[in-house]
Amino acid sequence: MATVDTTWEKADEDRGGVSARTSSPALVVAWCAEAPERVGEVLRVPTRGTWLFGRGGADGPSRLSLLRCRPGAIEPQGPLEARFLSREQLAIRRVGEAKIQLDNRGKCVLRRRGRAVDSCELGPGDVVELTEQLVLIAVLRDDEESTLRDFTAERMGPYGRADVDGLVGESEAVWRLREHVAFIAKRDAHVLVCGASGVGKELVARAIHAQSPRRSGPFVSRNAATLPEGLIDVELFGNARNYPNPGMAERPGLIGEAHGGTLFLDEIGELTAEMQSHLLRVLDRGGEYQRLGETGRRHADLRIVAATNRAPQELKLDLCARLALRVEVPGLGERPEDLPLISRHLLLRAAKGDPELGERFFHDWDGKKGEPRMAAPLVVALLEHSYLAHVRELEALLWQSLSTSASGTLELTPAVTRMLTTAAEAAPLEEVSADDLRASMTRHRGIKEKVWRELGLANRYVLRRLLKKHDIAEGDEG
Repeated sequence: MATVDTTWEKADEDRGGVSARTSSPALVVAWCAEAPERVGEVLRVPTRGTWLFGRGGADGPSRLSLLRCRPGAIEPQGPLEARFLSREQLAIRRVGEAKIQLDNRGKCVLRRRGRAVDSCELGPGDVVELTEQLVLIAVLRDDEESTLRDFTAERMGPYGRADVDGLVGESEAVWRLREHVAFIAKRDAHVLVCGASGVGKELVARAIHAQSPRRSGPFVSRNAATLPEGLIDVELFGNARNYPNPGMAERPGLIGEAHGGTLFLDEIGELTAEMQSHLLRVLDRGGEYQRLGETGRRHADLRIVAATNRAPQELKLDLCARLALRVEVPGLGERPEDLPLISRHLLLRAAKGDPELGERFFHDWDGKKGEPRMAAPLVVALLEHSYLAHVRELEALLWQSLSTSASGTLELTPAVTRMLTTAAEAAPLEEVSADDLRASMTRHRGIKEKVWRELGLANRYVLRRLLKKHDIAEGDEG
C-alpha cells in the first residue's frame, strides 16, 4: 500500500532552512472508463460540510468539480460525463486533518479493498473504485498554493504528460523536484542525486544538464560500479599514446570526454573508499587531473553529477563534501497519484516503438498518441502495490500485462498477479515484535486482512512471512 506523510516538509538547503507545510486531503482520478484523459485531475475537499460528486456539472453550492492543479494555476474542468455514475454518486466530507469520508448515494457500486461498501474512510494512499467507471486515490495536497521561481513554463508539458526533460507527474512531490532541479541546474557546483533504485536518477541528471549553461556540451554517462578497480585511473583520466604499451592509442578518459559538459557517474556508492578518493582532486576547483603517461597536469572544465541509492553518509566523507548540491528523487510511494500518469507514459513509449501494441491496446490510436485501455482491477492492484524498484518495476508489470492480456484491454492477468505476489514476498520484513503480532491476531480473531493493516504492513504476504518467522499459527484466512 502506498503511503504519504501527513505533513510535507520542504527542505531546501541551498535557499536556507526548512519550512513546514500543512496539508489537506484530496481525491485524484486514477482511472476513468469513459474519459481516460481525465486521469490526474483532483477533487479538493473543503474543510467543513458535506459535498457531492457525480456525473454532470457542478451546478449547486455543494457540488465538487474536478480541477487541474499546478503551481500558480488551478483550473476547473468541465463536468465528468460518465453514463453509469449518478448525478449525486458520492457524498464527501473531511474527517480530521488527513482523512476523507465517502458515502455512496448513487447506483454505481463503491468498492474498497475488493469489497462492496456503502461508506468508507480513506487515508493518504487509499484507493476506491466505482465499479467499471472510476478509480480514485486519496492524497494530501498543500494548503498553501505553491509558485515556481526557477522552473519555467516553457519546460512544462500538457497536463499529465512528460515535461521537456521527460519527467512525468502532477503531484506536489514531483513539482518540488522540478523546481529543485531547475535551481541546481543554474549553479555550477557538483551534485549528488539520491534515491532508491528505479526512481529515475539518470533522468534527473539529464534534466540538470539540459537546463544548465553546459547544455551545449557533452553529457557523458557511466555506471561507476563497472569501473575496474585496477584500471580506474585509465577509465577516468585516460592515457597518453603508446602508454603503457607501444601502439596504445591515446584515450581521453571519462573526464576528457566530458570536458565542457557534464559527467554522470551512477551508483557512485558502489566504489570502494579507495576508488572514491581518485575523484577528489578533479572535484576540487580547477578540475586538475593527469593522464597516465603524461608529466603535465590538465584541467577539466566539467561538472560531475553522481547518483546513489545509498545514504550520503555511506560515501567517503571528503567525496561527499565535494558534491555540494543534493537532490532527492521521490519514489512511487511518495507520489502514488502519479503512477497512472507514468503508466500511460510508459505504455505510450512502448506503442510508439511497436505500432501493433498501439492499435491493440489504445483508444483512438493514430500512430503517435491515444489513451491506453486498462482494466480497473489492474490499476487498483498497481496502486496498492509497494514498489522496491519503482518505475523500473512498474514497467516490468505493464509489459507482463501487455504480453498476457487476451483482449484489447490491459488486464490483471494471473501472470501479473504472480509478479505482484513474488515482489511482495521478497520485500524486507518490517520490525514487528512477536508479542505485538500475537496481540493483533487475538484482537482480530486471526483475520489477517485486519491484522496486517493495523500493524501498518505492506501487504498480507509480509504478514504471512512474519507469522512464519515468529512461529505463530495463521488462523483465519480472511
